[in-house]
This record gives sequence, structure tokens and C-alpha cells, in this order.
Amino acid sequence: MKVDIRVPVGLPIPETADFIAACEAAGFSGVGVHDHQHSGRDVFLTLALAAERTSRINLYPATTNPVTRHSMVLASLAHSLEEVAPERVRLTIAPGYLAVGNIGRPRATVETMRRAVLTIRRLLRGEQVHFNGVETRLRNLSDRSTPVFMTAAGPRMVELAGEVADGALLLVGLHPRSVEAARNRLEIGAARAGRSLDDFETTFITPTTVSDDGPAARRFPQQWFRPDQPYLKYPSDSNLFWLRQAGIDLADDFAPEDISDARAAEICDAFGLFGTAEECLKRLKRAGDESGVHHVFIFPTHTQEGGYDMPRAEVDAFREVIIPSVSTNS
Repeated sequence: MKVDIRVPVGLPIPETADFIAACEAAGFSGVGVHDHQHSGRDVFLTLALAAERTSRINLYPATTNPVTRHSMVLASLAHSLEEVAPERVRLTIAPGYLAVGNIGRPRATVETMRRAVLTIRRLLRGEQVHFNGVETRLRNLSDRSTPVFMTAAGPRMVELAGEVADGALLLVGLHPRSVEAARNRLEIGAARAGRSLDDFETTFITPTTVSDDGPAARRFPQQWFRPDQPYLKYPSDSNLFWLRQAGIDLADDFAPEDISDARAAEICDAFGLFGTAEECLKRLKRAGDESGVHHVFIFPTHTQEGGYDMPRAEVDAFREVIIPSVSTNS
């Protein structure tokens, strides 16, 4: 089992790089850092400095997007990181959420994502592409073409990942039926492109709350991400789609406070890791046994206001209890 973790730019960049180095020491396989330009701290500068302070851990934006950054710029940034940390980098792209919302732009469409991923992959292979009638290419290339992943939550985006990307971070939960449904969607996309997924890498985004108070940790479905958005609809309503695959059918207009404690616990079991460190370890092992999940991206739960808090409790719990029992550290 490989275990990655989401780290925000919640501290000055040198301190965030130090925190990422501590994640490597804790045994994590990778770290993803969000691309929020409104934070005033740049993800690629953060990852570059972290690369200098680490030697093993994989590093990637979690996640950048083709709305705030041009495809040519993203390809150049990916190659630049590859030079700093060879074979430890991936470029991870999504339609955007807070980053695009903070400049008053909508999320990237399926077609925009398709065009961006295919274009970036071509550029990283050294091929020529056209932008607005101008033919161009990257002048410098690495021996390895940096893999381009998609972060996908909705079923159409999951299909697109199977069609065009080198791998995917999937926000679909851990329930066997949800995981199977997501893998089927990847295959649909791959079939559309006439490609095989034999070398396709899949990582499962895993919402996580670790607490000494297990029942309190499992109250997250009863919370609001922000006043107009339940946590179960963050970053999109697609969470409800995957819960329905698991047999948990919530109304589109559900109110979090109306969810019972028993229902909340059921949702938590289907969706991620919630409870004490020992309970989270047990659930993670079960995900491997039941669903064939062997690579997770720990996404600490938070409200919008708390999105820049450093995941210290999660790092401690995984270092001391969980990673020693599940991680391959590779």
C-alpha cells in the first residue's frame, strides 16, 4: 500500500518544504500540494524547494488546472520539476475549484480538459503543437516524459482520465461497488481511445479524519464545507453519485444536520478513513482486501476556512500507527 498526503501552502514556503520533508521521514510515498494562487504562495516553487529537501518522496500539484495556467506553461513547469527531482514528479490536472472561482472563472469543461491533457502530454514528448495558429514545442526535454494525471470526481471526468491521461487521482470512495464502478468508467474511456490501461496508475483520494474520539470523527457528513455547500458536496455533487453506487442514496437537496449518526457512520465507511488511528488502519487494510485499493491520497477533511491548516495530527497518526503496517514506501 502506497500512502500519499495532501499538504496545503499553509506556512511560508520554506516551512512548508520542511513539513514535506517531515512527511518523507514519516514514511509517506508522496505529497500533493494545492495550486491556489490566491494563497499568495506558488505550488511549483513550493514543490521545487521540497524537492531539494527530500530524496525519495513523489511530488505533485494536487491539483493544478488549465484555466489559471496555460498548457504550455504547465508543460514547462512539469519539465522544470523533472530536472530538479528526476522520476519523482507527476503533473496532476483537474477542472479547478477554489483557484478558478477566485478569479471569477468557471471550471474547465470535459473538452477543455481533454485538449489540455493531450496537448501537455505531446509537449512533454517533444512533439510540436499549435496554439492560435502558431506552431511550437518545448526546447528542452527530460529522459522521462513526466506523467500527466487527472484528478477526477465526476463519472465523465473519470472516463476522460481513462481516455487521455497517464493516471488518475479518483475521488470515488473506498466501497467495493464504487471502486468497481469507477474502474468500469476508466475502461469505457480507454476503449473510446483504443488504448490499454495496463500501465495506468490509479490513486484513490481518501477523505480522512483521525481523532482519539472515533464517533466525533464520523460526524463529518453532518457538517457544512461552507455556508452554501454541505461537505458531502465538496468539491462537487459527484460524491453523491459514488455513494449511490455503494447503496447510499441521499436526496440531492439533503441537509447535513438531518443525517443520523448511524447513517453518517455508514457514509464514512464507504467514503474514506474516519476514526481513531487504529480504526483508520483497519479500514485501510479492508480497502486493500475488498476493493484492491493499493495507493491512497490522504485528504484531511476541513472546512473552507480551515483549508490551510497543516495536517499535523494525520502525519503523526500515519507515522506512528498506520504506515508501519501498510506502506511499501515506494
